[in-house]
Amino acid sequence: MTSVNVFRFLSVLFVAVSMAGGFAHLLELPNKIDLPGDAYLTVQQIYRGWALLGIAVVGALISTITLAVLLRGRGAEFYLAATAAACVAASLAVFFAFTFPANQQTMNWTVLPENWQSLRRTWEYSHAVGAMLYFIALVALTLSLLANRADN
Repeated sequence: MTSVNVFRFLSVLFVAVSMAGGFAHLLELPNKIDLPGDAYLTVQQIYRGWALLGIAVVGALISTITLAVLLRGRGAEFYLAATAAACVAASLAVFFAFTFPANQQTMNWTVLPENWQSLRRTWEYSHAVGAMLYFIALVALTLSLLANRADN
């Protein structure tokens, strides 16, 4: 197996695992967005330990960047892998700009500050944006694989 194929595999694997967490947040959003504070705090506790998903996110970032570098000069394959890497990086930017500060202000959703409803919207919708970015990354990686097959 070539190094390109190893990083194709790792990229798809890590992006898919990262996307799964994002889609879990996206799918629960309509059912949680209007919960009263005490119920919202209770439901948020299901995410304890989800920081471990950071391993997949870092893996997705490293593997997609590496794949893009390995595919330089290969036209569509490169641009699609670079798009995937950019989406993973953008998801991290969204997380650290919006989700993480909400986690900090609520002590990981164990307390509700006065502006908790605004923080909840920020937290929920930033996860939705992240899920969409991972979806685009997975589509780009899949198209990169198809572009490779078309060239061979």
